[in-house]
Parts: sequence; structure tokens; C-alpha cells
Amino acid sequence: MASLIFGPTLHPGPERLKEGQAAHREGPRLKTSYHHGELRQALIDAARLLIKEREGNDFSLSDACRRAGVSTAAPYRHFSDKTQIINEVVAQGFVDMTNRFRTAAGAFEPGSRDRILAVGQVYLAFAMAEPALFRMMFSQKPNLSADDIATTHGKACFAYVLQEVFDYCAFHAVEGDAQMIALQLWTLVHGASSLTIDGDYAKVAPHIDVRGMIASGAERLLFLLPQGRTK
Repeated sequence: MASLIFGPTLHPGPERLKEGQAAHREGPRLKTSYHHGELRQALIDAARLLIKEREGNDFSLSDACRRAGVSTAAPYRHFSDKTQIINEVVAQGFVDMTNRFRTAAGAFEPGSRDRILAVGQVYLAFAMAEPALFRMMFSQKPNLSADDIATTHGKACFAYVLQEVFDYCAFHAVEGDAQMIALQLWTLVHGASSLTIDGDYAKVAPHIDVRGMIASGAERLLFLLPQGRTK
């Protein structure tokens, strides 16, 4: 049936078969030609794919070049070393997370509890989708200096979370320190996300509903606090 739909089945020779098997092991390649300015992003994308596949930064610049389909000299037009590429991947991870926060929260009214819950669920979903990158984003690496691009975007990401909590507290006249409340919520969501991807919940509480737990935790930390007015 397949040959009737897609045409005759071709049987590759031994060499082509080996090439196909090698490509399968290495995963999908990015496109092999780039317009001016695209190469830098292609290498970052390749590194991000390798981090996801290998569950960490156990890859070389040559690996990233092969995945992007470029020469091994290509990275040095844009990056001094592998660490610089990893910093860019981490930075873009924070940008992606922030954008996903905005998209999810945008479906609900400003200052509403649903916006807070949406941000928490996105945080968990991001960690589960790219656990290795998530760990790298929040790891205490000595090569991530106080003023580098990864730290800058990380702070911007957290600032977005803070602002959502500030907006909720202001709209509902919540009594308490909004920043402390936001830090408590972040601790809950980040801890739950980390325990999930590290498999700790699976060991001690395999049937736990992590999303439900985050929602109920937010209820206690924020939504049940005394309020001056309600929406």
C-alpha cells in the first residue's frame, strides 16, 4: 500500500544505509545553508538541541557544527568558545520562558488569579519539556558572571513573575509584602518543577498531581490572603 501512495520503494546500498543510520543516531540536522546573520542563531539552535538530546552540555563545538551542517571554523566568527554558546542558549531559554508566560497570561484579565496560575503551569511545562536546559538556566555556574547575558535575561524573566504578583496584590489590595509573596510562590513552583524532572516525586509519591499541588499551594500563599476588595 505504501508503494502505491508514495511510489516505488527504493532499497539503498550498504553505504547509503550506513549514512542513514548515522544520521538517525545523531538526530535531525538543521538546514545546511544560511543567509547573512543566520549562522549565529543556527549554532545556538544546534547547541540547544544537543543539550536536550544529551541531557546536558556533554558536546563539543564540532558536534554543534555537524548538527548545524557547517564547517568547524564557523563558530569562531561569532563565539570565542563553547561556554559563550551555552550562555546564549541559557539566555534564550529565559527569553522563551518569559514569552510563554506572556502568551499564557494574556488569555486572562490583568490582576486575575488565573494569570498567576497560568504562569506557574508554564514554568512546570517548560521544565518538563527541556529538563537539561532548565537545570542549566538555574545552576550556579562560575562562568555565568553577574553581568552576562544569561543573568540579564534571567532577571528579566523573574521580573515578569514579580510584576504579575504585584498586579494581583494591587488589584485586590492584598495585605502583605508582594515581593515576599512572589518569592514564596516561585520557591513552590521551582521546587515542584525540579523535584518532578529529577524523578523525586516518582520515587516517594508517584501518583501526585503536581499541577494540582501548585494550584493549591498558590491558593494558600496568595489567594487566601486578606483582601481589601475583590474583582
